Amino acid sequence: MPVIPAPFSYHRPKSLAEATALLAEHNDEARVLAGGQSLIPMMKFRLAAPEHLVDVGNISELKGIQRTGNTLIVGAMTTQHELQQSQMLSEAAPILKETSLLIADPQVRYMGTIGGNVANGDPGNDMPAVMLCLDAAYRLTSVTGTRTIKARDFYEGTYATALKTGEILTAIEIPVPPAGHGHAYEKLKRKIGDYATAAAGVVLTTRGGRITTCAIAISNLADKAILATDAAAAVIGTALEKPTLDKAIAAARSIMSPATDTRGTTEYRTSVGGIMVERALKCALARAKG
Repeated sequence: MPVIPAPFSYHRPKSLAEATALLAEHNDEARVLAGGQSLIPMMKFRLAAPEHLVDVGNISELKGIQRTGNTLIVGAMTTQHELQQSQMLSEAAPILKETSLLIADPQVRYMGTIGGNVANGDPGNDMPAVMLCLDAAYRLTSVTGTRTIKARDFYEGTYATALKTGEILTAIEIPVPPAGHGHAYEKLKRKIGDYATAAAGVVLTTRGGRITTCAIAISNLADKAILATDAAAAVIGTALEKPTLDKAIAAARSIMSPATDTRGTTEYRTSVGGIMVERALKCALARAKG
């Protein structure tokens, strides 16, 4: 099997305008290079063979973290390591740091970007499920302008997204969860650096010990990150008693369709997927209760 990419032309634009112009010029023949932790391995194995590589690593306007009112805005070229170092994110949306620490290994996290993690539609990536839980939105920019799309509308299938030819994901808009919310991202993997065998994220709020709002999303248990809406609905108004928890787990498992692979059989991965949902719900509720 090849381990060397097919020939390509390399471009390193200095501005977003220059980058979008290159993408418009080369259309389907071009791919955006962010941290390279997903695309480069695909190119080595000839699963991707772009004729033009547009490296956006030198564009400062794609980097940084800021808060505007009750919205966090994270530049697409912000690395996983930078997420972990941000006190603002740790206080406002701690699930981002928690999840980031479970991605690959430190070397990858120093290079890998949040934009690259959410934009390529890999069902094994961790951040898409978290973005579904947080009801985040993505800014997509091309030569014709910028549009915003909900993360919940972005993923269409394995490596298939709503990103159009010529567009770059430039930033992520994240509504700040209310103070006192509960969160968790539970991930089962074979070894450090591996994709999840099964993973689940939860963001919820409570009042009087009972769950008032809840979002549950799962990773690497279908052809894309998906919301477990029926499972979340099952726990609303409850204190997560065992019958309720069992109902939520069953609802979550009903939408899982993982492939049998080196991580386990479909049956095994579905089983442990339910366990990840259970752990995430319990952890998030405990955190919400303080």
